Amino acid sequence: MLQVYTGNGKGKTTAAIGLAIRCLGAGKKVYFSQFMKTLSYSEQIILQQFSPNLTLKTSGKPYFIAKEGMLSKEEIAKWGDMIKVYPADNPPEDYVKLVNDNLKETLQAVNDNHYDLIILDEINVTMFYDLITRQTLENFLDKLPKNVEVVCTGRYAPDWLIKRADLVTEMKEIKHYYQKGIQGRKGIED
Repeated sequence: MLQVYTGNGKGKTTAAIGLAIRCLGAGKKVYFSQFMKTLSYSEQIILQQFSPNLTLKTSGKPYFIAKEGMLSKEEIAKWGDMIKVYPADNPPEDYVKLVNDNLKETLQAVNDNHYDLIILDEINVTMFYDLITRQTLENFLDKLPKNVEVVCTGRYAPDWLIKRADLVTEMKEIKHYYQKGIQGRKGIED
């Protein structure tokens, strides 16, 4: 089955981690591939130590990216060196290579070793930022063994992926403490 966790609300990666733990508890193997994330999130520490049946792979840069026109000059200034803005349809080539190489490594790992669950964390966001194309992800999905469960997380899930999926969950933000100026907290958001 193909599952998609999307939407603007908090909890997409958290839900994927929960599914990974459930799968491991059933004696199955999990490949957890995180896109646009470096090894700086609290869950990664425990995921790397949690089980020999879980493989974690990350591919990200120590900054965020945005397409021109997405953010105001004030927002860009607020982010400072933590954001790189690029012209629409022309994402940073090194970032494109990094995330595409991760997807290739994921496919190779799945074909070399039997995994029961593949999590492509933030893959939807990579497509939104033009780092991975629709064709690339469709080719990846087509080449997977039929008995592998796949989860695609991240905001901005494209319509074609939603139509292809067997299960789609949208996390909808109703209220968030970010609106009160509370930033990400260690162990809760990062």
